[in-house]
Amino acid sequence: MVAGRDTIAVALSWFFWLVTTNPGVEEKILEELDRVVITQTVGESGEEQGIFSSIEELNKMVYLHGAISETLRLYPSVPNEPKQSMEADVLPSGHAVGKNTRILVSIYSMGRMEEVWGKDWMEFKPERWISERTEGNNIINDAYKFAAFLAGPRSCPGRKIAFMQLKNIASCVLRRYKIVVVDDHPVLPLPSIMMFMKYGLKVRVLSRKPENK
Repeated sequence: MVAGRDTIAVALSWFFWLVTTNPGVEEKILEELDRVVITQTVGESGEEQGIFSSIEELNKMVYLHGAISETLRLYPSVPNEPKQSMEADVLPSGHAVGKNTRILVSIYSMGRMEEVWGKDWMEFKPERWISERTEGNNIINDAYKFAAFLAGPRSCPGRKIAFMQLKNIASCVLRRYKIVVVDDHPVLPLPSIMMFMKYGLKVRVLSRKPENK
């Protein structure tokens, strides 16, 4: 969890920006949370007991899972991955690679390729991650297509923990608060090892309870 601190923070920044600038997606996430999250109350105060959702509830947040996957497709926390071949080899594409050749894998570019994701690759579309054949289940995408967590023997062992953290924090915030990006605030990626926002994310935080505006 400590190792994923900055990558989680970066992913959440882009997630809240994408969700708040796509109100239709935000509405669907809130509808899903209303269905799957069980709110416990204490006495007559109406205050929620506990903050985080259970594992069972997290597993039912299919649309939220898709929204987070879309965020990582468009804005992967680690946009590039350098590799070096130990021996000469031939890639599946047919390209020959010599021994000790350095290769830079652009995960950011892979998430924006029309031949991989289709003509709607620019759209923030959580639905692309949800199976139409099996209602309620996320699509298990090819890790070599969605490489935000790498693939094969070098795939990130913290992938499931990362999704649990992201879904828990996102659901806690969105259920309680409406995030509004400040007008004219520039949102640009900062070229770096991780894809931070160049100027951060300046927002107004509004309570969803009318009495606490």
